Amino acid sequence: MTMTTPLTPVLTAHWDEPDSYTLDGYQRHGGYTSLSQAFALGPGPVIDLIKESGLRGRGGAGFPTGMKWSFVPQGDGKPHYLVVNGDESEPGACKDIPLMLANPHALIEGMIIASFAIRANHAFVYIRGEVPHVIRRMRAAVKQAHDAGYLGRDILGSGFDLDIVVTCGAGAYICGEETALLSSLEGFRGHPRLKPPFPAVAGLYSCPTVVNNVETISSVPYIVRNGASWYNFFGTVKSPGIKLFAVSGHVNNPGIFEAPLGITMRELLDYAGGIRDGHELKFWLPGGSSVPVLTPEHLDVPMTYEDMVAAGTMLGTATAMVFDETVSVVRAIAGWLAFYKHESCGKCTPCREGTWWMHQLAQDFVAGKATEEDLTKLEDICSNILGRSFCALGDAAATPYPGALKYFRGEFEQGTHTPAAGLFDEQASIVFEEVRAK
Repeated sequence: MTMTTPLTPVLTAHWDEPDSYTLDGYQRHGGYTSLSQAFALGPGPVIDLIKESGLRGRGGAGFPTGMKWSFVPQGDGKPHYLVVNGDESEPGACKDIPLMLANPHALIEGMIIASFAIRANHAFVYIRGEVPHVIRRMRAAVKQAHDAGYLGRDILGSGFDLDIVVTCGAGAYICGEETALLSSLEGFRGHPRLKPPFPAVAGLYSCPTVVNNVETISSVPYIVRNGASWYNFFGTVKSPGIKLFAVSGHVNNPGIFEAPLGITMRELLDYAGGIRDGHELKFWLPGGSSVPVLTPEHLDVPMTYEDMVAAGTMLGTATAMVFDETVSVVRAIAGWLAFYKHESCGKCTPCREGTWWMHQLAQDFVAGKATEEDLTKLEDICSNILGRSFCALGDAAATPYPGALKYFRGEFEQGTHTPAAGLFDEQASIVFEEVRAK
């Protein structure tokens, strides 16, 4: 038996408390009690527990977390590393930053347990540089944990040592890709690396490394504390557990809602107060700008990894963006393509040249200067980038247009002779024009 509704606050249960981010606030609700349980189990059983829970990566890919941990070779004589990806840069994504602000010690306790499981004595949190308040809060929380004996040498008399370093990037979207993040962490330009070898074998400093998302690692203490069966009671068989769903856009009450996987967008819209008054839903994206759009007919599709794929999109980060009838799909797609063009690192030809070409064609549709042949040309460019770029940024750039064309072909055809309607509102259109000019 599994549960997919209603809201089930775990990570967010105490966000309304003024001291939720402090050590005392975290310990008041059982914080750091999972450490002794994990140390008593041992590294191997902890990995087995996470496997049994069915926890999947919350950064977008949805890869089984316990399986990723098990890939780290043991007895190889090399140092092992844990790296937490807090470089939340996806347009529309807003869950990891608030999580680190409100509940940083859950992340730290999860990092200690994960590092113990993969036998790592050094761990890193990589946060985007535009959020200095989050960086300060994480560093303060690390110091609190260290002073309390939860970090450093011989943690709780277990014989396990761990140091955590909180570092920040320079704001490059590409550093959200795990190998580019590792390059940046080493002091190099944030360029992705060819895989294989995968980070679990040759990651940070060419040593075995696990890279996990903030939400993924923050879930670990609660799983250890309550058990695998408790966790996989929520959600569905293939997508078990609880997820943070961040709903933004044209809703009356945008926010972060913690619920079991399998909840529907219709239910989330209800929690978000519905579409803004006097308007109706036109299209929505379940997980940031890098996934294909969906329409009102998909509101009852369960928000799981497999059901979203069956619907022709992806769950991604589960940070849903909602748009009403005032939005031009053409201009929205053009705006996202401008972002991917700007953020391409330029390392590989398909992404470097393809994003530029796609952006130019998208501008023609916006200006009403495109031709009928451009409809097919843009789709062909996307198909030639998809799966052929060095990392997933190219795939992300090649995803929005084909998905939008499937449901809103008429709007793109109109762009062959008429300028597209405004994006969101007048102010947003001004911003868009400034981005396009740059």
